[in-house]
Amino acid sequence: MSLYRSVVWFAKGLREYTKSGYESACKDFVPHDLEVQIPGRVFLVTGGNSGIGKATALEIAKRGGTVHLVCRDQAPAEDARGEIIRESGNQNIFLHIVDLSDPKQIWKFVENFKQEHKLHVLINNAGCMVNKRELTEDGLEKNFAANTLGVYILTTGLIPVLEKEHDPRVQKGLGSCSSVQGLGMRSVSWSIQITVSSGGMLVQKLNTNDLQSERTPFDGTMVYAQNKRQQVVLTERWAQGHPAIHFSSMHPGWADTPGVRQAMPGFHARFGDRLRSEAQGADTMLWLALSSAAAAQPSGRFFQDRKPVSTHLPLATASSSPAEEEKLIEILEQLAQTFK
Repeated sequence: MSLYRSVVWFAKGLREYTKSGYESACKDFVPHDLEVQIPGRVFLVTGGNSGIGKATALEIAKRGGTVHLVCRDQAPAEDARGEIIRESGNQNIFLHIVDLSDPKQIWKFVENFKQEHKLHVLINNAGCMVNKRELTEDGLEKNFAANTLGVYILTTGLIPVLEKEHDPRVQKGLGSCSSVQGLGMRSVSWSIQITVSSGGMLVQKLNTNDLQSERTPFDGTMVYAQNKRQQVVLTERWAQGHPAIHFSSMHPGWADTPGVRQAMPGFHARFGDRLRSEAQGADTMLWLALSSAAAAQPSGRFFQDRKPVSTHLPLATASSSPAEEEKLIEILEQLAQTFK
């Protein structure tokens, strides 16, 4: 990461990604956008047991949606499911235990899910930031396995399920400036899928030469940022290849979540009182999943605070060539098939 990119990105983060950035942006939100009821619509949320994933799942449940939580650890996931049911009064909350860094588990889950369920909205929310290079049982670098290969397998595996529904879309990444009172004024009739990326990807250019950090000094934060750049590239390519599905990625801002507290304790200690709430961090994910305004946006865009934004910093483009992007997809497809 160049010094210029670092300085520009950090200044942008202080201005836009913090709690004050959200409070400024939400003045332009349209209150009606989330005043919907969604009974009969089916959502899948990865990492839905905590943080912005749980906040999103809860708001979907309050609006009558059926929610499938895909989580790694049984006990906290069961606790989260029970809490969502109690707070929403919605019994249609289902739990699936899947380690998203294990490609074999993901393939098995996808095949079972395809046979048993329909799906309108796929939300790739789960993320991994390991600060020392660790390998999974399959010999995969853990961040790459969960953030990139896992997202690739889950999304490509469930695209056929999404395509069975009318106007399905894929997205990633709730809170609201507006009240959630008055729900039921409108209903949603399309299907959706979302991917939660990160503004951190702005400091990274796609690098397909060392996807598993084997040949360069390991920096967990930069590896995570590279994974998030990969997710944005995949979102753009999926949008081109699957016009029947609306794809989007998003940045939740700097939110105070268990994941941030665990993976970035120094950052959290420094900026804790300036971080967004979980609800604020989840707002754009919920908006992408539910609103007709989001559906009107072109597929494949990257969103922040309910608006499409550039995937590059000013004067520091991180564009990749079609050949580089194709190489990423070829590597992921080959790896994915290896574990099928």
